[in-house]
Amino acid sequence: MNTSTTSGNTFKQALREGRQCIGLWLSLADSYSAEICATAGFDWLLIDGEHGPNDLRSTLANLQAIAAWPSHPVVRAVQSDAAAIKQLLDIGAQTLLVPMIDTPEQAAATVAATRYPPAGIRGVAAPIVRASQWNARSNYVQQANDEVCLLVQAESVTALSNLEAICAVEGVDGVFIGPADLAASMEHLGNAEHPDVQAAIDTAITTIVASGKAAGTLTGDNNQARHYLALGAQFVAVGLDVALFAQTIRQRAADFDLHSPISTSRGPY
Repeated sequence: MNTSTTSGNTFKQALREGRQCIGLWLSLADSYSAEICATAGFDWLLIDGEHGPNDLRSTLANLQAIAAWPSHPVVRAVQSDAAAIKQLLDIGAQTLLVPMIDTPEQAAATVAATRYPPAGIRGVAAPIVRASQWNARSNYVQQANDEVCLLVQAESVTALSNLEAICAVEGVDGVFIGPADLAASMEHLGNAEHPDVQAAIDTAITTIVASGKAAGTLTGDNNQARHYLALGAQFVAVGLDVALFAQTIRQRAADFDLHSPISTSRGPY
């Protein structure tokens, strides 16, 4: 599903066609590990610029590492900031996940940040950016708006109360339910498994699907992931590289009766 250095966005097309896409969260902020993950066959890989220690250059390195493989890179912005979004698009990100979208007005402003005028406010510098292959794609500016896939995160009680209106915003391709922040907003900090939180996630996914937009979320639990897919979620991340790495390393130590001095209890994902 690789689109990072060619025209078109097959991830966006997959969502439009109703296909379900399985992803993995990349939070190690390392291009070497990103490329290893790209060999696994996931439909999409999330390069985390919000909570992962990525900057613009490490995000670029991750995009370049993934480019040779079928997995589609999705980049999570640090926030819904027009300048930050512009830079991510310029380095070749086509699909963005933008956190903390609580209102349709915020969603509309984020859409505008991803589009060239007159549809939006994205600055134009096609000859000098990777996204256009440094003008090797002479029609890039004409196609760029259609190629962008925008996923927004609804991860608060306020966002869920505005969910139908957020879904109705033109240019929003999908809505991702953030379980950890939603749990905190519902006064269940650190407990995304709480029945009230899980019920809210289920209802949100159903609402998003009914709106005609793609629904997504994240879980490290296989049964939970299959449950979300059965509800109609289309883009579900089924693990985090950091968690998988930590679990595997600690288990390997435990295999030889070595014990980690820190807690190994499951986190909110």
